Amino acid sequence: MNDQERLDAFVRDALAAGRTRVEIAAALQQAGWPQAASVQALERYADVAFTPPVPRPTTTTSPREAFLYLVAFSTLYLSAWHFGSLLFHFVDLLFPDPAEGVWRGEFARGRLRWAVAVLLVAFPVFLLVSRQILRELDPARAGGVGRWLTWLTLFIATLVLLGNLATLIYQLLGGALTLRFLLKVLVVGIIAGGIFGYYLRQLRRMDPPEPAG
Repeated sequence: MNDQERLDAFVRDALAAGRTRVEIAAALQQAGWPQAASVQALERYADVAFTPPVPRPTTTTSPREAFLYLVAFSTLYLSAWHFGSLLFHFVDLLFPDPAEGVWRGEFARGRLRWAVAVLLVAFPVFLLVSRQILRELDPARAGGVGRWLTWLTLFIATLVLLGNLATLIYQLLGGALTLRFLLKVLVVGIIAGGIFGYYLRQLRRMDPPEPAG
């Protein structure tokens, strides 16, 4: 019997003996077991008043679940990018740069049309698929694809926020801050911060807090 099997057997026997999850986690911590391993072992059994302990179903990712998550996150990235591009265009219209030539204006108009077109397609799909995921899938038992994409999105949003802050500081130190630049920094911060906050809450639903030791 390997360590994982011994740990699972101990948790099962302790739950069957009426020990609380907090007591079991504390005992495992005192015995030197890593907290993450203890939490995972406890999460394998449902928190219901029944003896013997009831195992949870194994978390797996079905092809349909993977499809829904991939479509949802792909359309999220497209929507965020082109929504930011659309807002950037409005900032450019409000505060035009005299150095930009006619070709720049034609390019901006093409960018505006493309941003609107992508948003009209991608954002409704994102809303519909996200609604379907919330209705059909239990966040606490989300499969690997959902968890990985959620963590990846948090990682990307974190990088964007850090890069946005670094760019702001760089411009501030160079004395080149303008209202146009500040508005674009604000746009990026709101979009990336909103995505980060939303998926951080989703991740907390997938990974409930660890029991106190």
